[in-house]
Amino acid sequence: MKEDLLHFIWRCDKLQGRPLTTTTSQDIVIRNPGTLNRYAGPDFFNASVEVGGQLWAGNVEMHLKSSDWYAHHHETDTNYDSVILHVVWEDDVAVFRRDGSQMPTLELQGWVAPTLLDKYRELFDHYNPSFINCERDFSQFDSILVHSFLERLYLDRLEQKSKHILDLLDQSHNDWEAVLFVLLAKSFGTKINGDYFLQQALQLSFGTIRKESQDPTALESLFFGFFGLLDVADCSDSYYQRLRAEYQYLQRKYELHPVMGKPEFFGLRPANFPTIRLSQLAQLYAKHQHLFSSLMEAENLDELYDALQVMASAYWEDHFTFGKLSAKKAKRLSKPFMDILVINTVVPLKFCYAKHLGQDWSDSLLGLVSQIKSESNSIIKNFEGLGSKTRNALESQAKIQLYTYYCSQNKCLQCSLGSHLLNRNT
Repeated sequence: MKEDLLHFIWRCDKLQGRPLTTTTSQDIVIRNPGTLNRYAGPDFFNASVEVGGQLWAGNVEMHLKSSDWYAHHHETDTNYDSVILHVVWEDDVAVFRRDGSQMPTLELQGWVAPTLLDKYRELFDHYNPSFINCERDFSQFDSILVHSFLERLYLDRLEQKSKHILDLLDQSHNDWEAVLFVLLAKSFGTKINGDYFLQQALQLSFGTIRKESQDPTALESLFFGFFGLLDVADCSDSYYQRLRAEYQYLQRKYELHPVMGKPEFFGLRPANFPTIRLSQLAQLYAKHQHLFSSLMEAENLDELYDALQVMASAYWEDHFTFGKLSAKKAKRLSKPFMDILVINTVVPLKFCYAKHLGQDWSDSLLGLVSQIKSESNSIIKNFEGLGSKTRNALESQAKIQLYTYYCSQNKCLQCSLGSHLLNRNT
């Protein structure tokens, strides 16, 4: 048993109608269970509880055993001075406040319906799932319940990404264009080089990019040099030599620091080689003097595709690496790759920027992501195996959020679907 069950019992009114008493036989009436606190401090804030005929307003703390109060050193923590009721599964020791008065304690194990405990044990104790705890029930959930929860999960995911964006914004002194560049660099690095591209982008002043953005060759040499791609041994290729000479000039001009590390090629499809992706990124910034504004002003998916549509420079039509010819083909940004940029960079940035403006673009962003094809990965395939079809990118992103932050951490009782299972017939 975990404290999550106690939280569930308390916040879902599973004690309503029962003649509750404290461990010292004082009557208890729950007027308001309060608000669940997911951070440090008491478990429920702003509760209202009548104890022995006296109405108290304050916080509620929960433990499996009352002795956990001392195990967690709450007796010395002033954050717990406002606790009005201690709710425990088992009362194994009396708890006293710092002023010496005994803490009113509600022991739950005598008040909880056996059917609720049976459902809890079925969910957690008696079953070894191959994917998630509720996999036997997942296909039976009401579609309206699932759709509503997935929308909320997706918005939660955007809120989480906003924290990273706000950190970047603080580092860049509120330069939204600079933040966009860092996020795009990570996406253009794909899974293998994303972190390396991110770290390099953080070290490159966006002011330098602004100054060189009208010259595509200078911009490409800047990216290739700064991201560690202009240190090829025994390469006499004229285009390579041109970029290298240009970068050496830019190094002196902007006092650029030496490159740390190199991107990986191993394990990548040629279309995702860092040479191709950085050339495309350079062309994107050569195309737009104000890329951030162009993306924020785009009102639909077609306008975003139009803004993002670029191809690598002419040299890369018959190359994937310096000095090695390949079959000639224009290296355009594919629609699936642009979808990744929209999902991982553009929409989170739009969401955060709308909040900055004091506006709510949630509905339009939900509609936008709903038009994009679902991602395909092991998590989505496992949900598909449960009979849950993933119709679009909103649902695939939401299911990634669901699995990562709820299912894989056994936080079923904080999940709307898990709570629904326990609420049935209890």
